[in-house]
Amino acid sequence: MTHPYALASGTVLNDQTVQQLREDFPLLNTEVNGKRLVYLDSGATSQNPYQVIQSEQSFYQQANSAVHRGAHTLAVESTELFEQARMVVAGFVGAQENEIVWTANATEALNLITYSFANASSGIGAPASQPFALSEGDEIVLTEQEHHANLIPWQILAQKTGATLRWIPLNADGTLNLEEAERLITERTKVLSFTHVSNVLGCINPVDTLVSLARQVGAFVVLDACQSVPHMPVNFHELDVDFAAFSGHKMLAPTGIGVLYAKAELLANMPPFLTGGSMITKVTMTEAKFMEAPTKFEAGTQKISQAIALAEAVRYLQNIGMDQVYAWEHELGQRLVHGINNLDGVRSLGPEAGQTRAGLVAFDVEGVHPHDVGQLLDMQGIAVRVGHHCAQPLHRALGLTASTRASSYIYNTTEEIDIFLEELAQVRSYFGY
Repeated sequence: MTHPYALASGTVLNDQTVQQLREDFPLLNTEVNGKRLVYLDSGATSQNPYQVIQSEQSFYQQANSAVHRGAHTLAVESTELFEQARMVVAGFVGAQENEIVWTANATEALNLITYSFANASSGIGAPASQPFALSEGDEIVLTEQEHHANLIPWQILAQKTGATLRWIPLNADGTLNLEEAERLITERTKVLSFTHVSNVLGCINPVDTLVSLARQVGAFVVLDACQSVPHMPVNFHELDVDFAAFSGHKMLAPTGIGVLYAKAELLANMPPFLTGGSMITKVTMTEAKFMEAPTKFEAGTQKISQAIALAEAVRYLQNIGMDQVYAWEHELGQRLVHGINNLDGVRSLGPEAGQTRAGLVAFDVEGVHPHDVGQLLDMQGIAVRVGHHCAQPLHRALGLTASTRASSYIYNTTEEIDIFLEELAQVRSYFGY
């Protein structure tokens, strides 16, 4: 039996309706250390509604079979569900179905791009793959905000090809220095790769400005959309990015499923990254011919149940409406940053209250290590993220080694934000400050 949505389509999110919506999320009824769970770590991974959990369970109970490799009834049904999921996800981000590649996570999606470029740089797939080839004299431009998943793969590609890695520095508030971006992005720039929303600072980067700079010099644009697709309306065609990556587990879906978006004409000419079964048309002992994209990038047994569950997560978000999601998280984010900055000895990172930002706030508590902050909050049932958030260079630029991060989502209430702020206010006194 399908679990009905707690909210009718298009319901405005506020404290009352969010309380209804929380009925869809079984884990939110959990107690931690004898306290009602306040989950403020959705920037790391989100919780799953019944509908998503049941969609994956239903697949295993009713249609479990390999896709694209059988003619029996279950194989046909599972393949149809798998490809329907691709269609749903494509529509959600303003893409065509053949522009969506399933990956294990966003990290794999970003690695797929760089490894494909490396293969092109070694001559694989030539002459069609030559536009993706890099060599000495070429430059890759990133930003100082990047998650390690959008930094290390490019470091390795630069080492393999002799290309030079450059990065856009930050202003004092952590936003990108666009004057330096104009200087750094030149005719030598082959790739510009950057995060849509910083997972530490919460700032929403000016995609249109950066894409325009890249287009002027003919560079490919890669967007890390992990912190944007789950939280705001995103249309990759309208943004005019060449590639984008996001993951399911940050948007109500299970772990083990990610998405690479790429313009169809680019996927058609890129050499594959993973090779093996299900992505070939002909194999001899000396060579192989590959299927058309996106299938040529999906070797081996696929993430079938996870893709189906991701599609259900998309339907869940669409039922709410991404404008509603963004508006509610904006309110929660402003409440977070305003409250944090009113506490003595606590400093938020990123844009100040009143400025546009996502519903997450990382902060530094003077004199207290982030791990101690997180542990004390956990004693009160509050889940936050501590550490460098896979962004060591960014923390270094901010003069920190680590921070604590509170990140909200559709199922959080203003009451939970206030509970968090009340407990955070006690941290410094607990440690003797």
